[in-house]
Amino acid sequence: MHMKTPWHSRLSRRERQIMDILFRHGRAPASVVREELPGDPSSSTVRTQLRILEKKGHVRHEEEGLRYVYRPVTPRRTARRSALLHLVETFFDGSAEQAVAALLGGEAMHLTEPELDRIARIVSDARTAHRSAGRPAGESRGSGPDRSDVRDEPEEPS
Repeated sequence: MHMKTPWHSRLSRRERQIMDILFRHGRAPASVVREELPGDPSSSTVRTQLRILEKKGHVRHEEEGLRYVYRPVTPRRTARRSALLHLVETFFDGSAEQAVAALLGGEAMHLTEPELDRIARIVSDARTAHRSAGRPAGESRGSGPDRSDVRDEPEEPS
């Protein structure tokens, strides 16, 4: 099965860096983007790249006084899902189990009790959904993850 190219894969490295900054801030003027970009790009270069991202449909601008403030068009949740699915497909052969095992393998000792409780609740909810869909325990739907099973947690406050 051919997976649709994730939106972030269609961006250059610098464009992804700009989008990362905008997702972190929610919205930002070109001056903030420039300050946070590695390599000390010029103001005109950053403004040009923001215009290109706007032309591609990835950002929008609003006028605030004499400056433009840019924000991502793609919701953070959608970008997160796309990046995660791409990561699982690319590095874990489409296996959510392998991705979770890799995440928890070395990082489990750094998780707090509340974080472990939330993870356990997500697994429990997935089991309940699996059973209510009428699938016997242990039955898989194929080699890769079911895209509808990627669960979004509530957005963090910006």
